[in-house]
Amino acid sequence: MASAYPHQPVLVQEAIRFLVTMENGVYVDGTAGSGGHSEAILSRMGERGRLICLDRDPEAIEVTRERLAPYGKNVTLVKGNFADLDKIFRDLGLEKGHGILLDLGMSTAQLDHSGRGFSFSRDEPLDMRMDKEGDVTARDLVNALSREELEHILRTCGEEKRAKGIAKTIERERSKKPIESTLQLANLIQSVIPQPHHLRGKHPATRTFQALRITVNKELEHLGAFLEKAPELIFKGGRLVVLSYHSLEDRMVKRAMAEWERGCRCPADLPVCGCGKTPLFRRLQKKGVKPDPEEVRGNPRARSAVLRAAGRV
Repeated sequence: MASAYPHQPVLVQEAIRFLVTMENGVYVDGTAGSGGHSEAILSRMGERGRLICLDRDPEAIEVTRERLAPYGKNVTLVKGNFADLDKIFRDLGLEKGHGILLDLGMSTAQLDHSGRGFSFSRDEPLDMRMDKEGDVTARDLVNALSREELEHILRTCGEEKRAKGIAKTIERERSKKPIESTLQLANLIQSVIPQPHHLRGKHPATRTFQALRITVNKELEHLGAFLEKAPELIFKGGRLVVLSYHSLEDRMVKRAMAEWERGCRCPADLPVCGCGKTPLFRRLQKKGVKPDPEEVRGNPRARSAVLRAAGRV
């Protein structure tokens, strides 16, 4: 199994413990990847349980289809975006789910074997599309956006402090020849950031690649759209579990869950509630859950993961 599916899902036991409360419920793995979390969910489900597996990446859907074939009718696979889960439920004749899991990280297959330029550890075309049907590639952004637009993306989607210098260097270099590959871009960024300022344990291009990938795939927009709909997608008593890998996504999830937990918004001195608002979710743990040192040693890519979970009330 390990050789066929090299991706190691993160915080599996913790995610499933929070997520699965009804063995015959309807569950959604909104980011199926290579099916690791999906398989763990199915192992906790009964004969009448149903799992909906979504992914934007058609290659991920095929890998998951093969992996979960033994579970037969318990599994429905859909090439789709979790931001469209309300429409997907309607298409499947479902009202809501009893639990939704989102793992917002990249799979090992996408990073190491997709050939789409998600990683700077090998020389690949600057693509970064999770769904190859998408219109915009990272190459398009790097070569066509203005210096100011590039700087904005790097600063807001990558939290890159040296965004101005990197954008300026990209603008200068692309005037000589197009920036086509991952190593070409990574080496360019490395030339901008002096060695003493490199992030500990991280390549200096990490934040730039993150920013480009997020922008190409509209990741923050899709997460925001999902969070807007989430309370209407889960039955009372159901659960939402989200794994994030950088602060931008984690802040969005944390704020949404804290807002859902609030009830009445009326002024404290108002004797009777006039707004009628009640809590939508209860956070199952106020602080995010992080992998323990043993898991990080076995899977270094887990080191930045944060799990947040909430129950629908």
